[in-house]
Amino acid sequence: MPDATADSCTVLFGSFVLGDNEYALPASCFREVVNYPDKVTALPLSPKFLEGVFTLRGSVIPVVNLSRVFDAGARGALPTDKIAILDYQGVLVGMLFDATGEILRVRPEQRSKLGYAEGAQRGVVAGTILLDQGARLVQVLDPEALIHIENVPQVLAVQCVDQQTRRRHGERRQCVSFRVGTASLAFEMGAIQEIIRVPELQTSVLNSALCLGRINFRGAPVAVVDFATLLNAGSGERVAGPEQRIIVARIDDATIGFLVDSVDNIVNFYGEEVMPIPMLSKARAGMFGGCLSKPELGDIFLLDHQQIFSSAEIKEMRNGHAALYPKDAELIASNERREARRSQRQVYISFTLEHSYAVGITQVREIIDFSAGDLTRPPGLPGFMRGMLNLRQQMVTVIDLRGLYGMAPLADSSQAKMLVVERDGECYGLMVDAVENIMTIEDSKRYGAPKMMRNASAQGDPRSEMDEVIDIGEGDARRTLSVFQCDRLLERLSQEMPALAA
Repeated sequence: MPDATADSCTVLFGSFVLGDNEYALPASCFREVVNYPDKVTALPLSPKFLEGVFTLRGSVIPVVNLSRVFDAGARGALPTDKIAILDYQGVLVGMLFDATGEILRVRPEQRSKLGYAEGAQRGVVAGTILLDQGARLVQVLDPEALIHIENVPQVLAVQCVDQQTRRRHGERRQCVSFRVGTASLAFEMGAIQEIIRVPELQTSVLNSALCLGRINFRGAPVAVVDFATLLNAGSGERVAGPEQRIIVARIDDATIGFLVDSVDNIVNFYGEEVMPIPMLSKARAGMFGGCLSKPELGDIFLLDHQQIFSSAEIKEMRNGHAALYPKDAELIASNERREARRSQRQVYISFTLEHSYAVGITQVREIIDFSAGDLTRPPGLPGFMRGMLNLRQQMVTVIDLRGLYGMAPLADSSQAKMLVVERDGECYGLMVDAVENIMTIEDSKRYGAPKMMRNASAQGDPRSEMDEVIDIGEGDARRTLSVFQCDRLLERLSQEMPALAA
């Protein structure tokens, strides 16, 4: 008869192969084994042994390359690799390995434990298993040590919340995504005061790799931070391009400009969609608030602007510029006089449709990239309606504004965007050539459009939807933009559609 006592003392382990070595973990720690995903997003500030993160059923999984934990010069990940998802004390970590091994039933006499001196840092190898009369040695990894490797994000396992739950219980929020190198990042909308093209920067005695200089923003000196340097991405090989922007962010009485490679989208999200990634580098760990994973946009790292502004180096830079460079008293006084005259500011998005226009940001739910391959075209639609887009389980009717206004098709659609707007519970995507900037405009710079521009019969002109213009820029850069009224367009189309469908 089998020895029941011996069976009760055996422990199940799962083994896997890494190079020439075999490792094992208690089987109770394995959630599952998956193939190497198509998309692994590199994390800024991450150590070399962290390949990046990927999303799995509503959780962000960091991928640790164990080979590089043991040897910094080991190879990087390959598409043929496997990932074991470790689930220990509610923390999820993916371990990269070459191939699966087997399930081992191990008796106490086959195991040995490694001892560490009191107070010494524990290694990730906790002991060994001897099999086949000592001919086969399997190294046992310590799950406690694995989830506490320095600078590895400890991602708590979270349950994915379905879209309907988000709509019932979550508060809808907006953020602006931007790109720095290969990383896609975002600030919440409330933190952004303005997004501007990169002017000529004034030198500063505080210039450094992090501080590129300063700009005069509404009469006050504002330090400009190179976001690539903030992420330790370096700036030596980066070349200034037309897509670069400065995001002027303001928290309380603090203002800082951040140089980024491009501003990409306005992203609509619910708080429950933000997947936690408490992180990484000790120096700037707090700046990362979580990860948004959008099928049409990929993984976006949401930044905690409060943490960025509270960091010692940013505070020192901001205070240093305020002390060294006095504000322009005349311009400040002019601004204060305008403040007294105006009731409020309005935030606008500028976009191009052959020419430049603006739209109030409150009219736009989000901005997404345009991809014709994602559209479904039901029969019977008029020519200016490109089709239907499934945007996170909500159907969006896509309207080609060029087609609507009789313009020639766009030759290069690589910068094309869709302004997603809502009306009476329905969603519409308005195709535009490109999105330029987000800007805050005072009421004193808003005017009624001339009646000639508002000729209702001029439906071949986008200005027929516009009864307001705004002034932007100063001096030689000053220009006037017509303000697009989405509701007016959709109201007109709803009245015309029965005739068009017939």
